[in-house]
Amino acid sequence: MRTQILKKLTSRKLWIAVIGFAGAIAVAFGAPELSGEQTTVIAAGIASLASYIVGEGIADLANKK
Repeated sequence: MRTQILKKLTSRKLWIAVIGFAGAIAVAFGAPELSGEQTTVIAAGIASLASYIVGEGIADLANKK
């Protein structure tokens, strides 16, 4: 179990998703008012994290078979 967690924490996909999400949040809250562009950036950041979670779930499912 511990090795699986370490393997996930060293995953490049995870860190790209985290950076994408953090970047989206940073851009979104860089201005005093939330504009349409900022909302789009937040949605893109959430989508990158969601894509990572779904991708890892599919990979884990394939590894169990």
